[in-house]
Amino acid sequence: MAGKTLYDKLWDQHVVKTREDGTALIYIDRQLLHEVTSPQAFEGLRIAGRQPWRLDANLATPDHNVPTTPVERESGIDGIQDPVSRIQVKTLDDNCDHFGITEFKMADKRQGIVHVVGPEQGATLPGMTVVCGDSHTATHGAFAALAHGIGTSEVEHVLATQCLIQRKMKNLLIKVDGELGKGITGKDVVLHVIGVIGTAGGNGCAMEFGGSAIRSMSMEGRMTMCNMAIEAGARVGMVAFD
Repeated sequence: MAGKTLYDKLWDQHVVKTREDGTALIYIDRQLLHEVTSPQAFEGLRIAGRQPWRLDANLATPDHNVPTTPVERESGIDGIQDPVSRIQVKTLDDNCDHFGITEFKMADKRQGIVHVVGPEQGATLPGMTVVCGDSHTATHGAFAALAHGIGTSEVEHVLATQCLIQRKMKNLLIKVDGELGKGITGKDVVLHVIGVIGTAGGNGCAMEFGGSAIRSMSMEGRMTMCNMAIEAGARVGMVAFD
């Protein structure tokens, strides 16, 4: 019997049903929501008269339109000068309040970049399937999770069913051995990898990073590696737990 990769194992543990055409329904353990790709998804639920299938499997935080200037942040939503940004953040608050989804709002000290909030707050754990309406959701793969970005219609589908229609990807192992030199970070390593395989080198693949150099990296370094798997054309980047 052939051995299974980390991706194979996570896929097999989450498949609900596989069809003859190769499509599969997989269960999603965690969905992270933000203000840009969620409004249409919530509106779709309202129009269809549906409720989220599992409230506790979803977690929201505004991040893409949250200002970084102290004056704007301290003033809350009303302090956001850009009107489109302001209405997007306000809409996320309203939708989460309406449907009962936990949200780390602007004034919450846990609010932050969605791909940092998940791991930081323990919402991202090894063995999970994690999705978010953002391509860099692959970041969470640093925690041995199967994580990738999805589109707005898929955000709605996960809210309504806690499942997602997928086709299984190919496996691609990127093995980096040796000792990293002084000042060499995960970003340096992944940029070199992209330089070697090209920006389309990971197309259609779940990219797993392995080897002694990866194992010696901090979690932040591994998160950067997985985050930038997208820049190599992969949809998924991951590192096995240790």
